[in-house]
Amino acid sequence: MKLVFATHNKNKFKEVKSLMPAHIELLSLTDIGCFEEIAETAKTIEGNAVLKANYIKERYDFDCFADDTGLEVEALNNEPGVYSARYAGPDNNAEANIAKLLTRLAGKSNRKARFKTAIALTYKTDDVLFLGVCDGTITSEKKGEEGFGYDPVFQPDGASETFAEMSQSQKNEIGHRGKAIRQLIDYLSE
Repeated sequence: MKLVFATHNKNKFKEVKSLMPAHIELLSLTDIGCFEEIAETAKTIEGNAVLKANYIKERYDFDCFADDTGLEVEALNNEPGVYSARYAGPDNNAEANIAKLLTRLAGKSNRKARFKTAIALTYKTDDVLFLGVCDGTITSEKKGEEGFGYDPVFQPDGASETFAEMSQSQKNEIGHRGKAIRQLIDYLSE
């Protein structure tokens, strides 16, 4: 089975591909010749995932799925949320996003946060939405070299390390994207 993952993010593609069973051939946007940025104009993470999946289905006629992920920080009224990738500006700069987040949390004792991934699947005649959530806290400083985005400052509940200190397999086991992808795989295996 061929399935397009509607992302330009090489790190995210690699993370998701490592979870896919052998019978699913995962294609990237580059593989199908889609080089444009797909606008994420919805007001929710779920809405952005649906927008991207529908864009690929309508323009390229491939079965596909798209995700959107957001970090929701309780003390910041669930910011950055849908704006996670562009929190510090439109250029999706992870270092600037982390710096802004840590500055906004300075002096706050409540550092509860959660990562949420929504995956929208357009497959044959079905449109399905999957949701994965990982609760944790924001550390006061960056730790670790693995992962991407906010991984160096997000420590999942029950873990002693940030996502950036974990191996890819550890992160996939407990993380938001891994949870949502496993739901997707289960659905496709039915």
